[in-house]
Amino acid sequence: MQTTEERDRHPWLARLHIDGLLFLALVALCVTSLFVIYSAGGQELELVWAQATRIAVSFVVLFIIAQINPMHYKGWSVFLYVIGIALLVAVLVLGVSGKGAQRWLDLGITRIQPSELLKLAVPFMLAWYCCRGASPIRVWQVAMGMLLTLIPTMLIFLQPDLGTAILVASSGVFVLFLAGMSWRVVTAGILMVASSLPVLWFFGLHSYQRNRVLTFLNPERDPLGAGYHIIQSKIAIGSGGIEGKGWLQGTQSQLEFLPERHTDFIFSVFSEEFGLMGVVALLTLYGFIIVRGLLISVRAQNMYSRLLGGSITLTFFIYVLVNIGMVSGLLPVVGVPLPLISYGGTSMVTMMAGFGILMAIATHRRLVMSQ
Repeated sequence: MQTTEERDRHPWLARLHIDGLLFLALVALCVTSLFVIYSAGGQELELVWAQATRIAVSFVVLFIIAQINPMHYKGWSVFLYVIGIALLVAVLVLGVSGKGAQRWLDLGITRIQPSELLKLAVPFMLAWYCCRGASPIRVWQVAMGMLLTLIPTMLIFLQPDLGTAILVASSGVFVLFLAGMSWRVVTAGILMVASSLPVLWFFGLHSYQRNRVLTFLNPERDPLGAGYHIIQSKIAIGSGGIEGKGWLQGTQSQLEFLPERHTDFIFSVFSEEFGLMGVVALLTLYGFIIVRGLLISVRAQNMYSRLLGGSITLTFFIYVLVNIGMVSGLLPVVGVPLPLISYGGTSMVTMMAGFGILMAIATHRRLVMSQ
């Protein structure tokens, strides 16, 4: 808990509803992103300027959302969830296809990816639902919460977009867990998922998704085909050594052995150029953001804010875990970017919106305490 002296030290930050430590950590990640994208993108300044523009827009979104009292989100939760589900249905019926997936809605002047909205709408809805009854939540409440999570997860899975489906499902499950879901229910859920894997394998996954799992288990089965990407990624990570080869000096990335090196596989570029020391520093920065987010959530004024903040923070952790795991060969490749580092705009805006909510939770609480 912050003391009055600590709150008074930076009163202007409190008035702007900005958590200084979290803000600095996010800025550090975004600056790192620009350097790595310059290297991974073939030293093209156009990519750097495009990413810098997206970062600027994302921070504007963060600042605007941070000004809103978290309790206002509670009133919007059901509306955002229903709109999100409607947009996902519209994607399946009217969506625009690209790269073998139907994930976008064409609005004429721009395209939107509704699944990104559900990364926030699902924890909004679940936090609202879990706050309506006594804590810890009961079994029937868990079942209803699972259903509310399963609906958008399946709609996103059908696009198909396995990576986003995992993140949306995680955001809902984390709310239920933080709301007091018993370990017996957790164990039963794990057993149910495990028992359904054969059905999912034969009837739920597309052929390319099954191929990704087989490649994860044994990349060398097709070293010049499906296994090529992960083999080159592991070579890049391992060749960085302790200190790395130096910025712009990574052979795997500069000679274009690495696929998607400025998006999904950007961690491999970073590891090759900055080595183990750079990876430890990056993971420390990620760890600080996660710990800071959890502390903000624990200190929140009410249960709704605690559940919402905790889910946003732990979903960010899943982002980091899945991306680093997949490029290191520890998890199947599912197309999840490295948060705030990978090139891209939609996921970055969504994540910054989440951090804006965290800052609103932190700073509005401090202002109430100081009055």
